[in-house]
Amino acid sequence: MRILRFGKHWLKLDQHEFTTFRFPRKDKDWEDKELVQIVLQSRSKNRIVLGVAQIVSKERRVLFSPFGISDEEAIADGFWNSIDMIDWLKKTYPRERIWLNPLNKLTLRWIKGE
Repeated sequence: MRILRFGKHWLKLDQHEFTTFRFPRKDKDWEDKELVQIVLQSRSKNRIVLGVAQIVSKERRVLFSPFGISDEEAIADGFWNSIDMIDWLKKTYPRERIWLNPLNKLTLRWIKGE
């Protein structure tokens, strides 16, 4: 089972079903129906395993397009709006990756909490 990492405990993680946006993986991308272990601070000695969730859907999104990420989706993901989300992505990832790579919108449902 693969790990889906979060740097902090976002409020969305307390919901039965939640979404997150991730760049496609280079080894093996996320798949529908895949079970993943949700972990906070995975590379820290303070690592916290929150539980297991299932990916119930995966949608490909191009960030800078008419079908990119809406304000409603960004708010559900924990940001103030889509501009706030884009600003966070710019601070976190190289500019080329944001402009050139699509994102996966993953919808997950908790299967088992720790």
